[in-house]
Amino acid sequence: MVSKDQGIGGAILAVCVIVAIGYVILVSVPQQVFGLNGTSVRLDAVLILVSIAFIAILAIGAWIGWTMATTPPPKPIEEITTEIEEKKEEQKAEETPPPPTEDSSTAAKKKK
Repeated sequence: MVSKDQGIGGAILAVCVIVAIGYVILVSVPQQVFGLNGTSVRLDAVLILVSIAFIAILAIGAWIGWTMATTPPPKPIEEITTEIEEKKEEQKAEETPPPPTEDSSTAAKKKK
């Protein structure tokens, strides 16, 4: 049984392979397959492909810029190291037992 993600991945793979084969055929032999003027079809195919690639690169750049613009800056290293040192001091304070307190019986023994 194929999971949903695997099915979608297989469909994307199939579509990409079919489009790639169609593009190669369109650019290499358009007149024999489609009966079209070879030169104008080749130029249009290259123009469309280059335009899509250019827009995709610009979209990725815009996405990176948007992510950088909306992400808050990280804390300075000084603050992080101070917090780590404070946590270590708190853990050490919790690990050390408090000094023993004198109760009335030990205080009485000391007086004798």
